[in-house]
Amino acid sequence: MGSPPWNRDQDPFAELISADAIAQRCAELGAQITRDYAERAKSADIVVLGVLKGSVLFMADLSRHIALPIYLDFIGISSYGDDTKSSGVVQITQDLSRPIADKHVIVVEDIVDTGHTVHYLMENLATRKPASLSLCSLLHKPERSEREVKIDYLGFTIPNKFVVGYGLDIAQQWRNLPFIGFVTT
Repeated sequence: MGSPPWNRDQDPFAELISADAIAQRCAELGAQITRDYAERAKSADIVVLGVLKGSVLFMADLSRHIALPIYLDFIGISSYGDDTKSSGVVQITQDLSRPIADKHVIVVEDIVDTGHTVHYLMENLATRKPASLSLCSLLHKPERSEREVKIDYLGFTIPNKFVVGYGLDIAQQWRNLPFIGFVTT
């Protein structure tokens, strides 16, 4: 059984980053995180924290390439709703299931766009006193940056296009694409 057919005439997107390129980059990032956190893992737990819902697929693939004991947790945060533009109002829709004080936290995000949402999230998490806090983002759209955010681990830099697939959506649709596509309509 192969993958379902995509990029049919009626689909409102075209491929930007292939599934193979994403898989390769996940392996590379996982290996880099493993190297960077090998010593830290001896002193405190490592929490890989996925930002719902967009990071779920990326986090699942990335975490399988981190060759260290890790805990997985999730936080829900939104500034988009069902629109294609950020509302500018950041809202926590689901909080962590366990405290992160004195733990090494790696936040896994699908995309850093304007930077407002991620900046808010990183500041909020810092108040919870983790041993360390870093950011891993699958995508970065620097042309849209309005607030500088330090990305410690980056998958891909992309042009200023609205993207879907591999966890990213339009009104909760197209998250299941195995690649990153850009909206053409």
